[in-house]
Parts: sequence; structure tokens; C-alpha cells
Amino acid sequence: MLIRAITEAKMIDLHTHTLFSDGALIPSELIHRAEIKGYRAIAITDHADSSNIDFIIPRVVKVCNDLNKVNKKIKAIPGIEISHVPPQLIPSLVKEARKLGAKLVLIHGETIVEPVEPGTNRAALESDIDILTHPGHITKEDTLLAAKNGVYLELSTRKGHSLANGHVAKMARETGAKLVLCTDAHHYTDLITKGEAIKVAKVAGLSEKELKTLFKNAQEIADRC
Repeated sequence: MLIRAITEAKMIDLHTHTLFSDGALIPSELIHRAEIKGYRAIAITDHADSSNIDFIIPRVVKVCNDLNKVNKKIKAIPGIEISHVPPQLIPSLVKEARKLGAKLVLIHGETIVEPVEPGTNRAALESDIDILTHPGHITKEDTLLAAKNGVYLELSTRKGHSLANGHVAKMARETGAKLVLCTDAHHYTDLITKGEAIKVAKVAGLSEKELKTLFKNAQEIADRC
């Protein structure tokens, strides 16, 4: 009964990319595709460093504001994913992202399939961010820090990144850290249904109670934004 109720609720995705970084679509099309897929909220969180953060965020803020004025069926959230920068630069870039108007700040975590610099997870968790994406083999110490600082850890549906979902879920369970599930979509074919999201979460080892909390966490973030 609980699974059925969760499945019937619409999808919220807090991690996607457009052609402002390495995605395939302009924001308006990706958001429209998500609406057709059955989403109730989607965040545009393109990859950024100090070279492009001031270019991306104002434009994403503008398109999300424009679309939210005329379309109440899906909420568009302007965000950013700070990616592959030296850990020492993360705090200042997070502050800049907030100043530029990002409602959601993500850090590209130490995924097991990309050479992200060691120490990125820790620097991210010590900064004012919302989500640490695909944090890979995150340590228990860092997971405790995520719980303490209210940073959400991502379970990813993206190929490669998803291989560490079980470990991330286990660490979160042991420490009380909060989880969200996102697609890291780069194309409309990466968008998923709520039923597909549930399957990924269950394979990661989440119980029905944890599933309910997982999607409640996404709703809390969307409401806050």
C-alpha cells in the first residue's frame, strides 16, 4: 500500500544538466520533457567552475522564473553543480553561487568512476551546500558530517555513479544522514518515472519506510527552494 502511494506521487528531480554544460537540451525543453514524463519539480544544475558560474546561474534563474510564471504544473528550480574544482576553491564558489541566485547548490562528489580530487567530499560538506552528488566511497566520518550539517547525499540513477548507491545508503542509515535520489540527467532519455526511481532505491537496499523518507526529503528541498 505504501509503495503504491509513493509511486502515484509525481517525481522530483534535483540534479539535471542542459546545454549550458554537457547536457543536450535547452532548459525549456528539458523542463517540458520532464513535465510530460510526470515530474512535479526539476532543478537545472549545470556543471560550473570559476570560468562559467557567473554566466550560467543568471540565465538559468531567468528561464526558471519565466517558466514558473506561466506553468504551474511543474516547478523549475535554478541551481548549479560545482564540479572538478580544487577543494580549496569550493567555499568561495558556493558563496558566489548563492550570491548569483542559485536556489540549489550541488557539489560533484568523489564518484568512483571519475578522477575527482580527494578531499572534495569533505570540503563540500563543510560548505553551505544542499546536496553532495554521487559521493562514491564516502567515509563514515564524512557521512556523520553530512548529517550534522544537514547536507543531503545523492543516490544516483546514472550509469557508473549508481554503482556506489548501496554503500552510500548504508553509510546514511548508520549515521542518520539524509538521502535524495536524482537522475543526473544529460538528455531527456535519462529522465525516469517514479516507479523506476523506486526500483533503483530498492536495489540500493532501502526499506519501504526509507523510501517514503527519501522522496519526502526531495519534497522538502523543493519546497525550500
